[in-house]
Amino acid sequence: MLTQAEVDFYLTKGYVFVPSLFSSVEIDRLRSAAKSDQELDVHAFDRNDGEGGSVRLSLWNHPGDDIYGTFSRNRRVVDRVEQLLGDEPYHYHSKMIMKEARTGGAWAWHQDYGYWYENGVLYPNLCSVFIAVDPATKENGCLQVLEGSHQLGRVTHLHVGEQTGADPERVAAATAILRTVYCDMAPGDALFFHPNLLHRSDQNHSEHDRWALICCYNARSNSPYKEGRHPAYTPLVRLAPGAVLAFDPTLTRGGTDSFVSNARDRATQTISGR
Repeated sequence: MLTQAEVDFYLTKGYVFVPSLFSSVEIDRLRSAAKSDQELDVHAFDRNDGEGGSVRLSLWNHPGDDIYGTFSRNRRVVDRVEQLLGDEPYHYHSKMIMKEARTGGAWAWHQDYGYWYENGVLYPNLCSVFIAVDPATKENGCLQVLEGSHQLGRVTHLHVGEQTGADPERVAAATAILRTVYCDMAPGDALFFHPNLLHRSDQNHSEHDRWALICCYNARSNSPYKEGRHPAYTPLVRLAPGAVLAFDPTLTRGGTDSFVSNARDRATQTISGR
């Protein structure tokens, strides 16, 4: 569980860093499975960054009885999210961000709630958890956050390439007074952050991939008032902390039907990235 000091830091700064949330053995299992997962590859799509690069990702709404579900349903993640939301969390969606060596694109400054607001979510009482699959460094386009920017409230978002980014004029004013933090992370480290926290990442010009699993949660009391791209409240069955090591690799992937998969969805989906 998070300490009170960590919860207070999150409330003040908009994020909290948890080193080694998952062990090297656990992350090795996730990395090996993900990078050999043909289904994940088939359902992946690109987002142009407006700077000549693109980011590749796969996204799904419901966690299954698979290696990805052992992370997004794990008590080490979900119980901490519950502390931060002050309410029962449910799985809003997850995505694998595949920022490849030399070719991985950038993400413009944005807030997740800048997108999710349009899905009928009334309050910004959501939380994203960035789990590093590969090392994340400044050289390979690690996540950057604008410390305390969640207190700005929701910022207007505009199209930037095939992405949707926060109003550049307001971002420029915010970056002039708030600290930009480069989130250098080792595999297994996790960053929990507020949906109104401004964040971005640079292109990957290095020789090393920067993959990350991002699990997003909404509060039960904040279930959308209308149908959107991500689910309404759905009870989340939490798994024991040791579920990753106990995982049976012969299990078939669950939640496949909730992949964003067809051409129309890929063209119209407003997706937050890292």
